[in-house]
Amino acid sequence: MKPSIEITSSQPYLIRAWHEWCTDNGLTPYVTVAVDAAVQVPREFVKGGEIVLNISYDSTTGLQIGNDYLAFKARFAGVARDVMVPVDRVLAIFARENGQGMAFPKASRHEPVAQDSADEEASVPQAEDSTDPAPSHLASVPAAASADAKKPAKKSPAATKTGARPTLTRIK
Repeated sequence: MKPSIEITSSQPYLIRAWHEWCTDNGLTPYVTVAVDAAVQVPREFVKGGEIVLNISYDSTTGLQIGNDYLAFKARFAGVARDVMVPVDRVLAIFARENGQGMAFPKASRHEPVAQDSADEEASVPQAEDSTDPAPSHLASVPAAASADAKKPAKKSPAATKTGARPTLTRIK
């Protein structure tokens, strides 16, 4: 009889892979993080229990994407701050320029800490970067529409040239 082997989460490996892909292609990797007591981020930039972080090498110092934590230093409103995020609190990783990326399953998500009204008005921080980030909202396909998900929707060329930023849609 074989002893039981505990399989590690694939999430940190996927985060590292997407980060490397973004970097190799000249894109800016961002992560959306569910903020709770285990997450060390500047709380004044948390909006709706989430924060979007630029994790490019240009915007961080000492970036480490380990199996348990993402850790780095970044500037928020001109002040250097330490950031530490448990990997299982990362909701998505995506490229700012085109929105391509990956959202992680709800099983890895934790309930965010309630935020006061001042946090709701805070903007997403940019570490040494003045451009706007991609939106932090991610859409998922409703369960009733999952049967239709097998047929890819055709988009008209006019709809893609409206200038709206792309969003990441998770299909089950």
